[in-house]
Amino acid sequence: MHHPPLIVWFIVALFGLCLGSFLNVVITRLPVMLMRHWRREAQAALELAHEHSPAFNLATPGSLCPRCETAIAWHDNIPLVGWLKRGGRCAACNTRISIQYPLVELVGGLLAVAVLALHGPTLEALSIYSACLVLLALAVIDFRTQLLPDVLTLPLLWAGLLFQLLFQPLMLSDAVIGVIVGYLSLWSFYWLFKLTTGKEGMGFGDFKLLAALGAWLGWSFLPLILILSAGLGAMVGLTAQAFAPRLRGKPLPFGPFLALAGWIALLVGDELMALYLSLLI
Repeated sequence: MHHPPLIVWFIVALFGLCLGSFLNVVITRLPVMLMRHWRREAQAALELAHEHSPAFNLATPGSLCPRCETAIAWHDNIPLVGWLKRGGRCAACNTRISIQYPLVELVGGLLAVAVLALHGPTLEALSIYSACLVLLALAVIDFRTQLLPDVLTLPLLWAGLLFQLLFQPLMLSDAVIGVIVGYLSLWSFYWLFKLTTGKEGMGFGDFKLLAALGAWLGWSFLPLILILSAGLGAMVGLTAQAFAPRLRGKPLPFGPFLALAGWIALLVGDELMALYLSLLI
């Protein structure tokens, strides 16, 4: 940290933008990779012919237009700049490119700056930022597909326990209890709702996501996270139904609101907890 502060902020923001760009790859391709994997497993179980298709993972192929599948030039792949330069359209077929891409890149950069401002240039801050990025990926994937992949939720959970062991060992027992209480609270709600209404109110991924947040924050933050996420979900749901009638009756994923509550708690949790407790007393 011998560089002038402005240079440090610029480098951190650029780092966050680049990771946000990679996060778009994860968000777009991971659900497709999982679907293909499940399809191959089903085909193998039914002894069907194995599907031969080109390699498709987070590294291969390179970035393509989602419609015409033309390779995107490196200069159009620069975070934010590429999307703005082309007016949010493909250079080859002029198809509109989703605003998701620049938004995720921008949020990745803003989160990097926020974590640096609140926690300083430390390994602890880098760990918190990594958790925020995973939460961002989970939020967008769940919003798009209503999936919360185990390949993201479970590593996030174990990383939370490792974080406590390395940086806050006295919090480790609280984190373990947070995992148990986080999972069982939504699991209990799920079965209560299903037995009462005959419908599924949420997916199993939500249980694992709240358990992961319990690992990162400890059991005492769970009521606050649930209040925040439920409140945010209610506001967004009511607003969407009021201004977008076509959305009425459609299920609203809970994962994005859990993730947003998790960001808030990770970034300003102590201050928020103090305010929360002052309201209760």
